[in-house]
Amino acid sequence: MTVTPRITVSDGNLVVHGRTILTGVPDNIILTPACGVGLVGGAFIGASSSDAKSIHVFPVGTLRGLRFMCCFRFKLWWMTQRMGTSGKDVPLETQFMLVESKDEDAGDGETIYTVFLPLLEGQFRSALQGNERDEIEVCLESGDKDVETKQGMNMVYLHAGNNPFQVINQAVKEVEKHLKTFRHREKKKMPYFLDWFGWCTWDAFYTDVTADGVIQGLQSLSRGRTPPRFLIIDDGWQQIGSEVKNMSNAVVQEGAQFASRLTGIKENFKFQRKNGKQHEESEQDSGLKVLVEEAKLLHKAKTVFVWHALAGYWGGIKPAAEGMEHYDTSLAYPVQSPGVLGNQPDIVMDSLSVHGLGLVPPKKAFSFFNELHAYLASCGVDGVKVDVQNIIETLGAGHGGRVSPSPGLPPGSRILHRPQLPRQRLHLLHVPQHRRALQRHTDRCNPRVRRLLPSRPCLPHNPHLLRRLQHTLPRRIYAARLGYVPRNQNHLPSYSTNIFLIFTLYLLNYMQSLHPCSRIPRRRSSCRRRSYLRQFSGPCFLAAQLVTAYSTIRPGDGVSLLKVWNVNKCSGVVGVFNCQGAGWCKVEKRTRIHNDAPGALTGCVKADDVDAMRQIAGTDWDGQAVVYSYRTGDVVLLPKEATLPVTLRVMEYELFHISPLKEVAPGIYFAPIGLLKMFNSGGAVEQFQWRATSAATADLSLKVRGCGQFGAYSSRKPSTCTLDSMDVEFSYDDDDGLLLWTFQ
Repeated sequence: MTVTPRITVSDGNLVVHGRTILTGVPDNIILTPACGVGLVGGAFIGASSSDAKSIHVFPVGTLRGLRFMCCFRFKLWWMTQRMGTSGKDVPLETQFMLVESKDEDAGDGETIYTVFLPLLEGQFRSALQGNERDEIEVCLESGDKDVETKQGMNMVYLHAGNNPFQVINQAVKEVEKHLKTFRHREKKKMPYFLDWFGWCTWDAFYTDVTADGVIQGLQSLSRGRTPPRFLIIDDGWQQIGSEVKNMSNAVVQEGAQFASRLTGIKENFKFQRKNGKQHEESEQDSGLKVLVEEAKLLHKAKTVFVWHALAGYWGGIKPAAEGMEHYDTSLAYPVQSPGVLGNQPDIVMDSLSVHGLGLVPPKKAFSFFNELHAYLASCGVDGVKVDVQNIIETLGAGHGGRVSPSPGLPPGSRILHRPQLPRQRLHLLHVPQHRRALQRHTDRCNPRVRRLLPSRPCLPHNPHLLRRLQHTLPRRIYAARLGYVPRNQNHLPSYSTNIFLIFTLYLLNYMQSLHPCSRIPRRRSSCRRRSYLRQFSGPCFLAAQLVTAYSTIRPGDGVSLLKVWNVNKCSGVVGVFNCQGAGWCKVEKRTRIHNDAPGALTGCVKADDVDAMRQIAGTDWDGQAVVYSYRTGDVVLLPKEATLPVTLRVMEYELFHISPLKEVAPGIYFAPIGLLKMFNSGGAVEQFQWRATSAATADLSLKVRGCGQFGAYSSRKPSTCTLDSMDVEFSYDDDDGLLLWTFQ
């Protein structure tokens, strides 16, 4: 039997499943089928040049008339989304692109989705971009003028199919096999604190956080009956100093605070003082230790993390700081990629590029992290949130490039299977030892530390840290949101497109709960609004199973509602949002509100909006579902393939809980909904079983967690209801079939 490739270049056209995606493909473009996918699903794009360079821009073909969605780095740290229909709409530093194509001759024929994933190859990294001729280009660069090449044979991976979620998932798995530098999320263990409600101090205090403020926040949350079991003390606890603020002739004054440098290992004076009293400072009884003990003993926190930057602080470590002279810190000056510089100006990098980054030499990196983490462990800290990781990619010039893979760990070293932090294996002078030293102290029990310090990555939206990861790492939590911009509705669309790619590698967190657009089921929150948090947490935290986005979203087009779906064990949930009116502007090179008064929009919701609904419902499901609207309280019986209309004004939302309808006995239909007052109502339903006892009766059994008002749809009023073998009162509405209990 002959196997026909489904992705080919023919007569100058890139053809995917019979549909032309790109035209005018140059002769120097080489398409190589991926091994192990039967020549059917995937292929690599390569290119060659007659000249050796450290940076190449290879046109690969013209894109016109096809809808696409992409994620690009608008600054060094963050990705956001862009939609378009031509090559000129593709921004610089595009990390991921999904192109939609339909068979026009077939009318309502099958839609094919093609994913483009720029890869790392040797000492070079690639990114997509467009030009004014509507050509898609691959930018291949090393980051070091002395590291050159004439070709890149595996610059971009292509994968295609009729389900966008499956296509992306399969593409990442094939890239995993090819690079052998990371592991798909399905192969990673989830952290033990995953389903706990947690609080991060950042949005409450920013860098003004104090020990007293942390305790007051914990007390406030406890009074609201939402005590956090997981606490992150964010930026603001460390000893820092800046020499820049007194330099009147400094080139960069605005944002100079980002050049502040670490001046000591221990906590600053704000954490040495509690309730106006100075604690006696000693190795055994520091202010941070007292705070952590109080958080755990008096406020029931089980796990406490603290923030620190990869280089110590934003500006690194202050050279010759008192008590830190033994690290021999020197200043390094970051150099950014041209693609990153071509997007949004970044005041952080402007400051660091002028004032420098205080970097510990490679041989001292292990000692630095050893001292830092040993001290944190002695204070009872359980882990670290490692920020400013992308700074490492700017330090490759003159040292072999940004992304060169190293041969691995030194002989005799060993990685234990409790790692947390994505690690970039580089040939750089500074980076490998710094990241390796951090890895060794967050991943294994050091005799001095006497405690495991797992980590949580932050600010690393780039292909280096997304794909150049140590392949043995089994656990990850990752920040998929952007930096906070008040009342900017672009956060949700950005998050919803970022997770298309990032969710294949990590479990994701989300944005702060007080943001007007942030109301969606998620794992963690940093909000202090009690009534709001109780709809997430209460006695137990109703976490959904996963987060991903519905594929037909077009935020920013003026006519579409954003739909984001999630699944529980027995149901699905769809969040619908009107996020129109904001987006990243390529002219002003910033995220801005471009329409102050966008109008109301109307869309629809259907059961298949939850892509995994059929897996949840089982093979016997006939397509009928019950939909519960969280804000209105309406219960609607939705026939197979029917839709439910929804109209929202800008910044409004609705949550639809979709439960498959089951025929539990001839003519009797039932569907559990969950705790009606909770955002993720269906998260309360752990198990649903039934047994027909006669031609007209059935016994139903529900395993439920949490307490409050529980609802379900029933086509007939039950004769009795019991809870743990005890009869309980219930109400039943004949009009909509809503069955209600109250669990204490």
